[in-house]
Amino acid sequence: QQTIYSSNGVSTLVRLLSSPVEGVLFYTITTLHNLLVSIPQAAEEVRLAGGLQRLVALLKHSNVKFLAMVTDCLYILCHGHPESKILVLSVHAPVELVRIMKSHTYEKLLWAASRAIKVLSVCPRNKPELVKEQAMQALGLHLNHKSVRLVQNVLWTMRNLSDSATEESGFEGLLQSLVQLLSSGDVVIVTCSAGILSNLTCNNEHNKLTVCQAGGIEALVQTCRQAGDREDITEPAVCALRHLTNRHIEAEVAQNSVRLHFGIEVLVRLLDPPSHWSLIKAVVGLVRNLALCPANHTSIREASGVHRLVELLVEARKEIDRCAVSGAQAYMDGVHMEEIVEGTTGALHILARDFENRLILQNLQCIPTFVLLLDFNLENIQRVAAGVLHELVQNKEAAMVMERSGVTAPLTELLKSRNEGVATYAAAVLLKLSENKSNDYRKRLSVELSTSLFRPDSVPWMGPPDVGNIDDLQDMASGTGYSIASTHAAHSVASSYGYSDQIPRKPMRQHRARGYNPAFNTEPALSEEVPADVMDLIDDPAMMDGMEMEQRGAIQDLYRNGGSSAYLDTDL
Repeated sequence: QQTIYSSNGVSTLVRLLSSPVEGVLFYTITTLHNLLVSIPQAAEEVRLAGGLQRLVALLKHSNVKFLAMVTDCLYILCHGHPESKILVLSVHAPVELVRIMKSHTYEKLLWAASRAIKVLSVCPRNKPELVKEQAMQALGLHLNHKSVRLVQNVLWTMRNLSDSATEESGFEGLLQSLVQLLSSGDVVIVTCSAGILSNLTCNNEHNKLTVCQAGGIEALVQTCRQAGDREDITEPAVCALRHLTNRHIEAEVAQNSVRLHFGIEVLVRLLDPPSHWSLIKAVVGLVRNLALCPANHTSIREASGVHRLVELLVEARKEIDRCAVSGAQAYMDGVHMEEIVEGTTGALHILARDFENRLILQNLQCIPTFVLLLDFNLENIQRVAAGVLHELVQNKEAAMVMERSGVTAPLTELLKSRNEGVATYAAAVLLKLSENKSNDYRKRLSVELSTSLFRPDSVPWMGPPDVGNIDDLQDMASGTGYSIASTHAAHSVASSYGYSDQIPRKPMRQHRARGYNPAFNTEPALSEEVPADVMDLIDDPAMMDGMEMEQRGAIQDLYRNGGSSAYLDTDL
């Protein structure tokens, strides 16, 4: 082999790939394959001699053993070489590889083809082309194959592709198979299945319904229970549950189902150490979704969910204050602490609709913390803080604590907020607090509310608009009006909690790379649905050089360090 390579035999072999003689082709591809496996430097010689184009042309051959060697050669040449991936795309390699997965049953060929597709699946230009050619469906045909190595390769490849397939249809059978695979004893199979389910249910109501109807809630809860502290499994599983418990017609059924399958206690435990902040953030969003179902309030309370959310809120707030002293961002395990503050407060806002939960919050003496959040420089945090105060103010003792904490001044300032949800909650709390005040005070407050809340957009802040009717706000303050839907703020608050569909963002790997920009996050981070994008997640170690092995280790560390891809940050 070394003699062939050193005597410029590689270019000769590449030319022979165009031979019309079958025997010559077989001997040539066998020799070339052996050279690529044994002598890494031979790969560049093959590329320079135009070997990639000739190999792709041979993918139309009918002999499965011959095709297995051709596809494995393509895998070796494309692995870790972006230029080769782009070149094979230009000669339609994705089309041929997908066709092979659809039309053949020879295990070695399927394994080689799935490896080749896996390498291409991490290329930004090949990925959409593979999805377009229905690579996901073609790979899914082999999920029940008896070959474990083939199933694992197929799943890793689908995991890589799934963030670009969130808007595709025709995945019913695939989703059902993935739910069944969650019960596998193979860690790789369970990890990938959970990740794919998380991605394919991202912003896709039909897929959410399909997974729910296939028993996905029970399977995912069981997966979380059995995974223990394996965050590479629990994180995508929790994010999949977060998708399934919101934004589709059976969301409330799904929320109930988590409780009925004894999932709440399991999930609340994930809020404790040693869970990293990325997993905690996902669980907080799921708990918020579960709280939307009043029947879950007792279970969350009995699992100490309210206490733990308050602890996380205080911890995140302290970290923000600590970092503010040095001017640094409060960023831990790939998560901004502002997101934890918003998420925990939003969950507590919903849980505070329950009388017992309000008493717990009052006894935990966290009302001053909520009051301080009103001065936060992010509208989303101001809104959820005002919202939880609106629930707590129904208790007379809590109202007194608010006033002693100086809540009136920040609430009065928030009446001028351009965010109608913030302004409306602030107004409702102020009205409730004014019930025991003098008539003169209440009259002045009524004028202030009318001036601030019912101001036409064209009127400047200090201008004298027409005084509107504040009966709806008085209903809110007295507790007779549960929703703010009677005001324009309804849409703002509803969208902040994830009721309105959003366009998926770029892969989370890219999202986390940029600095925290409050102006960019017009909606709470915990209400996002963002599909995951794991790059070059797994390849055969024998084919990697030192740098690629290091990159692979870094990718696997993403799970532990909170930089994992988009299923970490999906809709509430």
